[in-house]
Amino acid sequence: MMTAKNDRPAVLVTGGAGYIGSHAVLALRDSGWRVAVIDNLSTGFRFALPDDVPLYEGDIADRSLVADIIAREEIGAIMHFAGSIIVPESVENPLKYYENNTLKSHSLISSAVAGGVRNFIFSSTAATYGIPATSPVGESIPKQPINPYGWSKLMTEQMLADTAAAHPFRYCALRYFNVAGADPLGRTGQSTVGATHLIKVALEAALGQRDNVAVFGTDYDTPDGTGVRDYIHVADLAAAHVLALQALVDDASPPPIMNCGYGRGFSVLEVLDAVDRVTNRTINRKLEPRRAGDPAALVSDPSLLRQRLDWQPKRADLDQIIQDALQWERKLAELRAG
Repeated sequence: MMTAKNDRPAVLVTGGAGYIGSHAVLALRDSGWRVAVIDNLSTGFRFALPDDVPLYEGDIADRSLVADIIAREEIGAIMHFAGSIIVPESVENPLKYYENNTLKSHSLISSAVAGGVRNFIFSSTAATYGIPATSPVGESIPKQPINPYGWSKLMTEQMLADTAAAHPFRYCALRYFNVAGADPLGRTGQSTVGATHLIKVALEAALGQRDNVAVFGTDYDTPDGTGVRDYIHVADLAAAHVLALQALVDDASPPPIMNCGYGRGFSVLEVLDAVDRVTNRTINRKLEPRRAGDPAALVSDPSLLRQRLDWQPKRADLDQIIQDALQWERKLAELRAG
């Protein structure tokens, strides 16, 4: 039986002014949850949040601040998005990733336990799988990350599992594949300057903000030689978070680990062709060597999410993902110009 809206705990969203976090805030609010945000605004923006959502500017490793927020806002659940996410950077600067993604998550989990927070949703990644031997990728295959980003997230998953075994604490880690798109109502989107997401980069090129799009690796064992990824619309991903949280609060015993994707892969060149089609422009493509830490193909098996949470994606169409992202890019240009 689902918890009544007025019985739901307040939710603290870490990194809630960032790309995925701000969409989760909107999805929670649209579903009637009370929300507060902590974000250091290193890659997040106040304009990405509704005006009446409390924003605490600070670090998730600041235990006194987090304790104060938990008490002040009567927090009963945490959605944890704060962290570093760029795979090549993790290879070049691994200690940054183990600090931001692992050590600070340890601090946050410790604060949650100390503050009596019982429900925790974690933003994990398909990078925990490394180079999987099978495709699509199920949650139970061996986890062998090939970059520090993946390891930093897998370590946090283990901390959550061990914490749940020792304390009255429930968690769900959602492993994302490639997140793209923007809020269909134009309220938020990917706003980080210098972002490395392929669709955002391609749209910036289509709109004349970049000279070209680099294609890293054209000799993979894929149909056209470029990397294949499973792209999920950020609004569908945010909806999955709300369903997972509801299941935790209702004590419905959702699986602790679930993939978030559509189960369909597109190559880099297919994505660029789709951007050309949606924008009616031709993007200049610059062929580059492979990047360190990039697998050839990564496609999800989202069966658990669909079956256990009755997750019904609404925007599982590549052209729609690109169209929503394009709408946001145009609005973002207006925000920055004004």
